[in-house]
Amino acid sequence: MERRRNKMGQQRGFTMIEALISIMVLSFGVLSLAAVYAQGIYYASLTQYDYIAEKKAEQAVEAIFTARDNNTLTWAQIQNVSSGGVFLAGPQPMLQPGPDGLVGTATDVGSPDEVIVIGPNPTGQIGTATDATVDLNPWMTRTIDIEPVVDTTGNNEPNLRQITITINYQVGQMQRTHVLVSYISSFA
Repeated sequence: MERRRNKMGQQRGFTMIEALISIMVLSFGVLSLAAVYAQGIYYASLTQYDYIAEKKAEQAVEAIFTARDNNTLTWAQIQNVSSGGVFLAGPQPMLQPGPDGLVGTATDVGSPDEVIVIGPNPTGQIGTATDATVDLNPWMTRTIDIEPVVDTTGNNEPNLRQITITINYQVGQMQRTHVLVSYISSFA
C-alpha cells in the first residue's frame, strides 16, 4: 500500500495558476485575431467608396476628351479658368454637369447634387424614383487641374496638357484621396 501512495504523490497536473495563464494567452490570441478581422472588414468596406471615386475621376477625364473630339471645347478652353479655360480651380462640390455637359465648370453652379444608385427599390426595379441612392456632394469633392506639359528644354509643349483629377472624400473619420493623371493633346 505504501508503494501506491508514493506513485500517487508523484503525479502532477496543472495548477490553477498555470490554467489561468493558459486561458489568458489563448484569450489574447483570439481577441487579436478578432481585431484584425474587424479591421479587415472595415477596409474592405472602403473599396466601394474607392471604386466610386475612381469612376468619378474617369468620368471627368472622358468628358473632357469627348468635348475635344466633338469640338464642344476649343483647345484654348481646355484649361483652368486662371489660364483662360472653362474649368474651375480648387475642390468643387460633386454636382451634375451643367448645360455644357462637363463637370467642374461654371455652368455646374446651381445644378443638383450628383447622386449614384446603389440598389433597386423595394420591388426590385432599378431606374425609378424610389431606388436606393447616395448623394455624393456632402462628402466628396473633385478638383480638375490642367497644366501645360514642359519639355526637356523648359518650354511648354503647345499641343499637350496634363489633366490631374483629384477626388477627396471622407468615410467616417478617415480622409481618402484618389488621383487620376492623364494627358490630352490638341489632336482629336
